[in-house]
Amino acid sequence: MSAIRYEAPTSIPDAIRLMQADPAATVMAGGTDLLVQFRAGIKRPSAFIDIKRIPDLVRFSIDPNGLTLGAAVSAAELGESVEFKRLWPGIAEAAALIGSTQIQGRGSLGGNLCNASPAADTPCPLIVNHADCVIAGPEGRRSIPVEQFVIAPGKTVLKAGEFLVTIRVPRPRPITADAYLRLTPRSEMDIAVVGCAVSLTLDTNGVCTAARVALAAVAPTPVLVPEAAQALIGSRLDEDALSRAAAAASAAARPIDDKRGTIVYRRQIAGVLTRRAAAIAWRRAKGGN
Repeated sequence: MSAIRYEAPTSIPDAIRLMQADPAATVMAGGTDLLVQFRAGIKRPSAFIDIKRIPDLVRFSIDPNGLTLGAAVSAAELGESVEFKRLWPGIAEAAALIGSTQIQGRGSLGGNLCNASPAADTPCPLIVNHADCVIAGPEGRRSIPVEQFVIAPGKTVLKAGEFLVTIRVPRPRPITADAYLRLTPRSEMDIAVVGCAVSLTLDTNGVCTAARVALAAVAPTPVLVPEAAQALIGSRLDEDALSRAAAAASAAARPIDDKRGTIVYRRQIAGVLTRRAAAIAWRRAKGGN
């Protein structure tokens, strides 16, 4: 077996130079998925480029504009922020589902996104919160919405020599809240059969004025469901609005049959979780628990 190099650059330009010099190398933002895939023979990079030594990539900040999250910030560190959990409870719920407590000490939202699993928990709540990915590479930096980042199972828009450096989430508007729910066979350390994230903005009377709904584990990539969002807008999330949103989510789901669930079951659960997550987001936006 050939030797595998380990590199730990301390700046973004250094990381880019290493990747340009060795196109077969891969970036490691935590390694909790990557090292498992390596041991299983699924991925065989020539080198691991660990970005956790780059200061800007292991920091996050919250200001009047929103959240600036380094791609290698651990889920555990992010979860310790009271302000983060207050502003984006849905993203916090998803981050808390990244493996065990030990895994969360290394695993990052950036790594979870770049792993590009159809069942990943964090992409959907990032999507409903209008998050952007900031990408660095030989040609400079570019920014794209999170919903455009994953293009197929295990594949992202990253080009040769590029890597994710920052996730930016705008600060929620007044009377806005989100929620994330998933169904798993086991309560801990399992992957989603279906996941659903919802973000809602209300007026002072509790009427929904804006909404975003996204589904996980029901298609090759996360699914943004504008029809479900539209069903909620203009309502106080009464039974009719929730039923229409649930039906839209079920219709948008494009799952497969596998050992984790059938197509019929997953489509039904997509509707159930949409209804429940929307109700939670509405209560939160109104100031409830």
